[in-house]
Amino acid sequence: MMVLSLKVALVAGLVHTILAATISSTSTTPGTALPTLTISTAVASPSASLGATLPSQAPLPPTQGWCIGQIFCAGSLLQTVNIAQVYSDPKTFVDKPTGKSSQQVLADFSNFNLSTATEGEVVNFVDNDFLGEGLELEAAALTNFNPTPAFLNNVTDPLLKAFAQTVHGYWTQLARSTNQSAVCEDYPGGTCEGSFIPLNHTFVIPGGRFREQYYWDSYWIIQGLFQSELYETVNTTLQNFMDEIEDFGFIPNGGRIYYLNRSQPPLFIHMVYDYVNVTGDTSILQRALPLAEAELAWWANNRTINVTSPYTSRTYMMAHYAVTNTAPRPESYLTDYLTVHDPTLSTPLTDDQAAELYSELASGAETGWDYSSRFEAIPQLGNPGLRSLNVKNNIPICLNSILYKARLLLAELYGTSNATASSNHLQVAAGIREGILDLLWDPAKLAFYDFNLTSNARNDIFTAATYYPVWNGIIPDEVLASQSNAFGYFAAVNLAVNKYNGTVPVTFVDWTGLQWDAPNCWPPLQYIILQALQAIPSNLTTNGLPTPSSDQSTYDLVPAGQLGFTEAQLPGQPILGSQTNQNATATGPAADINKLSGTVINGGNATAGEGWRDTLQRELANRYYVSVLCSWHATGGSIPGLLPQLPTSELNITDSVGNTGNMFEKFSNLNVDASGGGGEYTVQAGFGWTNGVLLWVASTYGEQLVAPQCPPVVAATTSTTTSTSAAVGPQASSRGVIIAVVMALLASVIL
Repeated sequence: MMVLSLKVALVAGLVHTILAATISSTSTTPGTALPTLTISTAVASPSASLGATLPSQAPLPPTQGWCIGQIFCAGSLLQTVNIAQVYSDPKTFVDKPTGKSSQQVLADFSNFNLSTATEGEVVNFVDNDFLGEGLELEAAALTNFNPTPAFLNNVTDPLLKAFAQTVHGYWTQLARSTNQSAVCEDYPGGTCEGSFIPLNHTFVIPGGRFREQYYWDSYWIIQGLFQSELYETVNTTLQNFMDEIEDFGFIPNGGRIYYLNRSQPPLFIHMVYDYVNVTGDTSILQRALPLAEAELAWWANNRTINVTSPYTSRTYMMAHYAVTNTAPRPESYLTDYLTVHDPTLSTPLTDDQAAELYSELASGAETGWDYSSRFEAIPQLGNPGLRSLNVKNNIPICLNSILYKARLLLAELYGTSNATASSNHLQVAAGIREGILDLLWDPAKLAFYDFNLTSNARNDIFTAATYYPVWNGIIPDEVLASQSNAFGYFAAVNLAVNKYNGTVPVTFVDWTGLQWDAPNCWPPLQYIILQALQAIPSNLTTNGLPTPSSDQSTYDLVPAGQLGFTEAQLPGQPILGSQTNQNATATGPAADINKLSGTVINGGNATAGEGWRDTLQRELANRYYVSVLCSWHATGGSIPGLLPQLPTSELNITDSVGNTGNMFEKFSNLNVDASGGGGEYTVQAGFGWTNGVLLWVASTYGEQLVAPQCPPVVAATTSTTTSTSAAVGPQASSRGVIIAVVMALLASVIL
C-alpha cells in the first residue's frame, strides 16, 4: 500500500501542477540585444504533511559506474529525496546545484535516521543544501538578430505572416549560454556540485523543464534558425556538439551528467550538412569531419549488431537503441522507481528483472519516443505496458534510416578530399539500405515496420516512423512502381486529415496514455512526413487525390492490413452534439468529418490540377499551422490589429488569464485548440522544435497557408450546430483534455 499511496499522491500533485501552472518566460522586444531572463525556482511542496515519517524504501539499485558523483546519481540521497516527493517533477531536484561542497552535503544527509526522518526534515535539507534549478544558465544575445527575415515575404496571409514573425522573435527568449559564475568545479573538488554540463557557446533550449541543450531537438530548432537567418547560432550549436564528442566520445541525450549513458537519434551529420549547404561555410568541416567519424564509430561500436533476415537469410549490421543502465533515470527517478516497485504486480520483480526494466526505460528515452506502444510487447495503459518494454530487441526504422543518410552525407561532405573514407561510407550505407528494405519494409502493406528480434519478424504496429526511410532517401521499388502505390504509402496521412481535426498522430493506438501514441502529434513527425512527400518523384504525383467510393471513407484507400486496425477500431473523433463529446461516425463516408470539396477543413484552398502529393502537403502544412496558432491563441496569444485576445471567460477554461500564448511541444489530433497530453511529465511550453518546424512550414508553404478557423474554446454544452463553413469537430476545452489525461493516469495507478 505504501507504493500505491505514493502513486496516488504523485498523480494528485500532477493534477494540481497542470491546473495551477503558469508559464514563466523571458521578455524582450524582437531585435534587442539581450532579453531579461527570470529563473523561477520550484518551491518544495511534498504531498504529505511536514511531520509525516518518510515511507519505507525498496533496496537501493546498484551504483551506476557511468554516473558522476553521489548526489545526482542513483543512491540513498537521490532515492530518499524522491520518495519524499519534495517536487512534483523529479527533474527539478537533479537540476539544482548544491550550495555546499559535495562532502558537506553528503555529511548533512548522513545525519538522517531514515527510519524516523520526516518530510519536513528532507525539505529543510534540500532548502539548506541546494540552490535554484537553472542557475548555471543565463540569457544569451543572438548575433545579427533581424526582426524581419526574408522568409516572411513567402507568407501571403497577413495574420499568418504576423504569427510567423512573432514565433521568430521567440528565439530571443530561448537562447542561452553558460553562467560561468554559477558553474561548479569538476567533481569531487570544489565548493559545490551540479549536474549541468557547461557549454562553451550559445545554444537554444527547447523550453519548460528542458532548460539545457538537447540533441535531436536541435535538428528542428536549426531548421527554424536557418529561416531566421541566425546562422551564427547554428554554428555555435554545432560547436557545442563537437565539444561533447571530444569530451565524451558521443553526443549525450542532453546537457546534464545524468544523460551520460545514452544519446538520442544521431542527427549531428545531418545538421552539419545542412549548415554547409545553407551557408556555404566549409571551414567548419576541418573540425566536424573527424568528429563525425567519432560519432559514427560510437554508434557502430555500442549500438550495432548482426541481424539475420528470416525472409532472405542474409545478415546485416543494424543499429538499435540499447542503454547500459540498472537504476532509475535520475531525472525521472520516482517515475521509474514506481514503475518497477508497483504494488499491483502479483509477483514482485526480481533484482535482475528490475535491472533489465531500468535498462529498457533508459533505452526508450534514447529513442526520443519516450514512451510509445511501438516498443511495448503488450501495449497497455500505464505501468503494465511499460513493464513490457522491449526497446533493445527492436531494430528501429528511424535510427537505421538516419544512420544510412548520415553515411551518405558524410561521403558527400568529403567530396574528393578523402576518397577512401567516402567510399567506405557509401559501402556501409548500401548495407544499411539493404537491411532496411529486407527487414523493415512490407511490400504488401506498403509500409515500414520495426523488426522484432524476439519474434524474429516485423512488428504490426503502424507508426509515423514509416516515413523516415523516404525522408532519408530510401524509396522502395514498390512505391516507385505506380502512382497508386506511391499514394498508398501515404494513405494514412490522407485518412488522418479527413477523419481528425489535427495532424498525423504518432500511432493509432490511443489506450496507453503514453505521449508517443494517439492522439498526440509531434512537430518533428509532421516535418518528416512533409519532407517524405517532397521526396516522391514528380512523375508519380500528377494524378489527383484518389477518392473512395460513395459508401466508403478514406480508410478504404489504405492498403489492406497497413494500419493493423479495422476502421471501427480506429480512435474516434469527439465532437459536441446532442451529447457532449459524442464521437463522430466511426465508419463509412460520414467518418470523414473534415472532408470538403477538394480539400479538408483547415487544410487550405484546393487548386485546379493539383496532384495528390501537393494536396497532402498543402493540407498537412495548413493543419500544422492551425494546431500551433489555435492552441497559442487559446492560451492567451494575440496579435494587435489582427487577432484579439480571447475574453477572460474563455481564457479561464484553459487557465490562461494573464498568459500571452503557449507554444507547446506536442499537439492533439482531436482538438486544434489544445496541446497533446499523457506521458511522465506535464505538457511543456516554449518550444524549440515547434517553433523551428512552424518557421520552416511558413517559409516552404507560405503562399498556400490560409488563416485558420479555430474552434470556440468552451467547457461544455448540451447542444450545438455545426456548419462546413466553420471549424467542425472537437470543441472541448484544454482543461477538459488535461483532466481526461490525468484521469487516465489516475486509473493506471489505481487499477
